[in-house]
Amino acid sequence: MTFEQILVRVERGIATVTLNRPDRLNAWTPHMSRELRTCFRALADDHEVRVIILTGAGRGFCAGADIEALQAIEPGSEGSSGRPAPFDPNAPKGFQGAHTWFPTVPQPIIAAINGPVAGLGLVLALWCDLRFAAKEAVFSSAFSARGLIAEHGISWLLPRLVGLSRAQDILLSARRISGTEAAELGLINAAFDADDLLSSVNSYATMLATKVSPRSTRIMKRQLWEALGDGLDEALAIADREMEKSFSSEDFKEGVACFADKREPQFTGR
Repeated sequence: MTFEQILVRVERGIATVTLNRPDRLNAWTPHMSRELRTCFRALADDHEVRVIILTGAGRGFCAGADIEALQAIEPGSEGSSGRPAPFDPNAPKGFQGAHTWFPTVPQPIIAAINGPVAGLGLVLALWCDLRFAAKEAVFSSAFSARGLIAEHGISWLLPRLVGLSRAQDILLSARRISGTEAAELGLINAAFDADDLLSSVNSYATMLATKVSPRSTRIMKRQLWEALGDGLDEALAIADREMEKSFSSEDFKEGVACFADKREPQFTGR
């Protein structure tokens, strides 16, 4: 796959997608948004891809919406309210938004946050399943400093990640937060030295791609995201149904066999 504003590499079951506007700290554009959706659609449909890493070229992850795109927005314009077709029309409505569709991608998505991440870039990172960052990375919601509000569902998501009080701090102040502090707040899973970030993320992604069932990760990802809007009764009912299906799956048989034989698994995702 060849694109103008993103790069894609697929190797040994791991797809690495790189936002590629390094001269603008990978600032978000409508064109980049369309390319990312096209890319992720192809990756979602590729059963050989078991994990997706999202990162940025150069010294930044994503500095938010490109300032020229922001200056062009007028009330009622497509830039302020337009929405593409749902990535998965069968997903819960909340996961059909312009920037809330990552939970409907079947593979785990890992954000490798290599540098500044702000505004819409922070939204992008938060909707990933896992987040790892360089200790030197700088996080900022930026919205209140631009006269904007908590957009694209992060008023719902952020408190679930870090708690209400910390979410208030991050959003209301728009202050700069280091990768180290982000890990302490629970905003990310872990922080690494910048030189170790991508190798550490790749090691984790390799573990997901080779050691665990892609069928299991696909179903559990859906369970976890959808359970945020369900009650316990519904979560239990779904678990009962899915466990019954798991017992007849190839991956369950392989998981038991490789454990008994003390060998590496050969999961197929079926």
